[in-house]
Amino acid sequence: MKITICAVGRLRKSPERELIDDYLSRFEKSGRGMGLGPAQLIEVEDKKGLGQEAEAQLLSRAIPEGSVIVTLDERGSPISSPEFAQKLEAWRDTARDVTFVIGGADGIVADLRARADFSISFGKMVWPHMLARVMLAEQIYRAGQIIAGTPYHRA
Repeated sequence: MKITICAVGRLRKSPERELIDDYLSRFEKSGRGMGLGPAQLIEVEDKKGLGQEAEAQLLSRAIPEGSVIVTLDERGSPISSPEFAQKLEAWRDTARDVTFVIGGADGIVADLRARADFSISFGKMVWPHMLARVMLAEQIYRAGQIIAGTPYHRA
């Protein structure tokens, strides 16, 4: 099961980038034996500043063919870490790759949201898209640890 995070904007060398790389690397190492991973981050950038529609086109082109599309959106479903792990496990068990889509500062256009198989919210607060990437990477790693039955997740 390949996991892709498609996100608007490029992260330069930063603490957020280091965290994302660390969590995705840890996920790949621990998930490989369970059929989870690899995980990759694809960043798209609207260099001309054309807005949400242009971002949606760039994101759509970056989404691998046939993958489950999961948007991160304030209108999405707030789910627990164990529920998230169950979803990843179910997609893995049906041999589906998963792509998580994180929009830019203005979110994701309605057409792209409508294409999603599932939509997740990280709560009622809105998070900067750079932090949302870190939070998602950590939750992907956490889900792998939950599936593996390690003590990383303490509920």
